[in-house]
Amino acid sequence: MASPDSPSIVIAGGGIAGLAAARALKQRGIDALVLERSAQAADGGLAINLPGNAIAALRQLGLAADIERVGYPVRKREYRTRTDRLLAAIDEDAFWGEAMRPRAVRRADLMAMLGKDLDDGAVRFGSTVAAVEQDAASVRVSLGDGDKVAGRLLVAADGVRSTVRGLVMTAAGTTTARLASASWRFMAPNPGGIDGWTLWTGEHGMILLLPVDDSTVYGWVSVNAANAPRDDHRHLIDVFKTFPDRARKAVDWAVTHPESIYHSPIEEARLASWSNGRVVLIGDAAHATAPVWAEGAALAMEDALALAAIVSDSDDVARIGQRFEEIRRSRVAHVQAMTDRLSKAARLPHALRTLLMPFITPRSYRNTYEPLKQF
Repeated sequence: MASPDSPSIVIAGGGIAGLAAARALKQRGIDALVLERSAQAADGGLAINLPGNAIAALRQLGLAADIERVGYPVRKREYRTRTDRLLAAIDEDAFWGEAMRPRAVRRADLMAMLGKDLDDGAVRFGSTVAAVEQDAASVRVSLGDGDKVAGRLLVAADGVRSTVRGLVMTAAGTTTARLASASWRFMAPNPGGIDGWTLWTGEHGMILLLPVDDSTVYGWVSVNAANAPRDDHRHLIDVFKTFPDRARKAVDWAVTHPESIYHSPIEEARLASWSNGRVVLIGDAAHATAPVWAEGAALAMEDALALAAIVSDSDDVARIGQRFEEIRRSRVAHVQAMTDRLSKAARLPHALRTLLMPFITPRSYRNTYEPLKQF
């Protein structure tokens, strides 16, 4: 039984989904405790691309001014060959409009934004979930240090490899996305001329560069070799040696600064159900998808807003999970379907893919994002 000073809602995971949930609940006057397994808040790291619906979610979370201040405007997308020939271009400003202009932001800055204004002690660091029990009265979380926390609802926001999901959901797990065999992320100095979301594609891999400020780019590279070494990054120089100078410079810099580059397995979570009694999964714990449309953070923040609205309007905890799935399932399914479609196109023979991209890319962009303009 929860004690009088127990939080109403317990949130497992202090990442984007967890902090957004705590913030959305606070906006509605509902107290929550976030359990984060890391010993401290993120203090640096990589970046993230936020499409227009993520910007809209941040506005609903009261952070419109913050994202305009720290987020770097992403006004266009370009898709190019390894010889730098332009295959397709997207005017993101024209598509989304000024109020929903996509932005790139460092993850640490986004996390700080989401966590600001939370009450002291709202995030408990170094708290590893060891066990979960529930009954008609409450849900109880046992922690790795032997402590226990109870509440009326447990929100599992602990990522694609969710501990809570493994404890409470049957036959739940992750799958490897079919977009690429291996990928890496990094931050590097802008090699010059990168002023928007820019992707180069070749026979053996892809490079994405995205400016996060006037002098820095976020990079993502993938290679097609199934046996690509995870920790020896030098092979990337050879894979991308025929790519344009500005793309190659960024990869070369990252490889020679190994502290800046991270192996990034692409994993997905596709579940038949996102809830079990008093436990509800949100964000990547429920529906991680390959990052081709950059919708992970956007869907997580939308989940948080939707769940907070349901919790504030419902006294029947047993119905919260079902109601959440009813509201969110079709939107997530749309993103997953469009992700699968693009992943399938990415596996076409390179020559055919290059031939088709000028025609299918603008259409895929519109078909993916148009339904997401409304939330």
